[in-house]
Amino acid sequence: MPGFELFDREEQKHIQEVMDTGIIMRYNFDGLRNNQWKAKELETEISKSLQIKYVHLTSSGTTALITAMKALGIGAGDEVIMPVFTFVASFEAILFTGAIPVFADIDDTLTLNPEAVEKAITPRTKAIMPVHMCGAMADLDELIEIAKKHKLFLIEDACQATGATYKGKSLGTIGDIGCLSFDFVKTVTCGEGGAVLTNDEKVYQLSEQFSDHGHDHVGNDRGAEDHPVVGLNFRISELHAAIGLGQWGKLDRFLAQQRKIKNRIKNNLKKSPEIGFRRIPDEAGDNASFLSLILDDEIFAKNLANELKSKEIPCAYWYDNKWHYVRKWDHFKNLKNSKQLYSEQRELLPDYENQDFSASDAIMKRTVSIPISLKWDEQKADQISAAIIEITKNQTVEK
Repeated sequence: MPGFELFDREEQKHIQEVMDTGIIMRYNFDGLRNNQWKAKELETEISKSLQIKYVHLTSSGTTALITAMKALGIGAGDEVIMPVFTFVASFEAILFTGAIPVFADIDDTLTLNPEAVEKAITPRTKAIMPVHMCGAMADLDELIEIAKKHKLFLIEDACQATGATYKGKSLGTIGDIGCLSFDFVKTVTCGEGGAVLTNDEKVYQLSEQFSDHGHDHVGNDRGAEDHPVVGLNFRISELHAAIGLGQWGKLDRFLAQQRKIKNRIKNNLKKSPEIGFRRIPDEAGDNASFLSLILDDEIFAKNLANELKSKEIPCAYWYDNKWHYVRKWDHFKNLKNSKQLYSEQRELLPDYENQDFSASDAIMKRTVSIPISLKWDEQKADQISAAIIEITKNQTVEK
């Protein structure tokens, strides 16, 4: 799954080229950098690969999300609909723009349920933010239709789905704006980093400005630049971009390996009638970083996860996870009483503690996800498949 598993001389080469100049900041110092512009080069490569007009790198996927919302004009009191299964960064980003995270149920895609989204829309709703979890996509056709119908922005959080596609288009490039993450455990890593993707020149300019204290980046005298907007420092460094360049050149190789191993395990497991799988709207577009199994019941899923861990096979039982599923986001549910936020924003927050997400619970309590290592070969895939089938047989006999 994570690109760091296959670090090699490519990353080292780009890092050394930066270190030879001594200039690790992405902007200015033109005369000292020997024409090394790693951030610009990586943005160009991503733009070409994903067929998107504009790419702007940031310091993380989280800062990319904040930047994207700021560039769209989302702010105080606006509501953004997001899924209950994601990483905490999704709601953190919404919250720290001054906006209101509105949770909606997932379905068997493990992403936003379009029907739940429709029900969650209010006069304050400004955007829908599907999160393409575990390498695969939401039901984008339906979500796009809903967004158009209600004149809402569609923000694609594709931070866990680098390289995935939907009907031939790269995830993150289909909505009004999209975001990628390049943190340490992502398919492509910069160590830390993120990207904002858009085809809108104005939105791109606002993204570039906001993420660098509002600088307009006109001319080559940083102190003389204008500040069209108030911003923050969400810049990526040249060193992080250098790592990303080495990684990005291997993306096709990463995807091919993940898909080969995932498909082998999945095909092996299809022999077991007790095992079901996550629904993927476009199987060909899955980046295959995870294989998500949906079992008969909660006890079955939890036991499988525990048995796999005992055999040192990595897996995630999301229902008990404190970072990725709404059930245990206690720190967030208590925000209505927190002095972190202005009273006006606190008053607009839904009653997160008492919301009913039983439809999502029914799916998540039966789901176990296995991250696909880039280092696994077909023999390892068969061993993992055999272990899962054996555990499944034993549990079925016990029943």
